[in-house]
Amino acid sequence: MRHTKQAQNITNRFRELIENAGDTLPVNHYDELSLLIEAGIDTALVDYIEKMADKLETMAHDVRNSAEFFEQ
Repeated sequence: MRHTKQAQNITNRFRELIENAGDTLPVNHYDELSLLIEAGIDTALVDYIEKMADKLETMAHDVRNSAEFFEQ
């Protein structure tokens, strides 16, 4: 839900810029823009989480190797 709100805030700011310039766009274009922004935020978040998971996997491997070293 937070991403939806952030996407809507960005869209609203863009709408203000367009309207301040004396232009207009149909409402459905703003709705579509909001969805595109939300999708971009979600994609960036998933990429970040995947990188974090890779780091955790590497750390877990290192811990396992260290534990094996101390068992000997």
